Amino acid sequence: MASIGQIVEQTSGSEVLARARQRAALVPDCMVEARRIANTVTAGWHGRRKRGIGENFWQFRPYADGESLSRIDWRRSARDDHTYVRDREWEAAHTIWLWADLSPSMMYKSTLGTVSKESRALVLLLALAEILARSGERIGCPGIMEPVSARNAAERLANAIMHAPATTGLPDTSMIRGASDIVLIGDFLDDATTIMERLSPLARRGLGGHVVEIADPAEEVFPYSGRTEFSDPETGEKLTSGRAETIREDYTRAYLARREALSSSLRRLGWNFVFHRTDHLASEALVAMHMYLSGSPAGGRNGGRT
Repeated sequence: MASIGQIVEQTSGSEVLARARQRAALVPDCMVEARRIANTVTAGWHGRRKRGIGENFWQFRPYADGESLSRIDWRRSARDDHTYVRDREWEAAHTIWLWADLSPSMMYKSTLGTVSKESRALVLLLALAEILARSGERIGCPGIMEPVSARNAAERLANAIMHAPATTGLPDTSMIRGASDIVLIGDFLDDATTIMERLSPLARRGLGGHVVEIADPAEEVFPYSGRTEFSDPETGEKLTSGRAETIREDYTRAYLARREALSSSLRRLGWNFVFHRTDHLASEALVAMHMYLSGSPAGGRNGGRT
């Protein structure tokens, strides 16, 4: 996504093109890592289950006046002085749209980051798809894959991404119909007002939104000093600073103000926002997003930092 303050080390056009061609090779490794993280995160969890009309047992809970007597589990109730109802799991699949920004700015990786923003976004996308597919949800990706309800939905999504064209900006969501959730993963370095002009109509259409901002640590702490040339990976525009440390304070102020403006605007929409740095564990952001999708606030209401 184009930047209004992103400061990145100079990357030649040929290098950007070469790394774009490596995306197909990157996805399989991301799928392996995604499954590993998904297995770690979901250990001992019960997915996105909730009380409903399914066939699978979920939990016992105390009987409430007015409920049908046929729902009482007499064997469990006989163990003590309380009357218990056997709850079943809701089995109606929910559609969740997952999208990751794969534009040139996401290829950035500084010496402070453990992986590129693109790699981390793909791992989070595929790990979330893996977890949700196990819970029986329908998984789709705007412009890349129609929603499917299958155990191998994450693998299908990975294959679709390998053959997807390069993207810029936010996805086309015209194909989304009815109430559903959408998870957007990217660096979101455009002006917050511009981003919200695209997202606000989605909220008015009834979509539940979850935004994960991925950042390289260098983008937040600005470790540069001395004569430094910076380049926008999407426009090719360059900025040369004789003493980079002199612009650190102004850059940091603008960078944090953009994020706060975006977070606050999303909160007013009732959407969730998670900030994640690539030098942190991917599982941290995955847990936060899974909690939000399960209806349990993570890291504070409609916010979070990992």
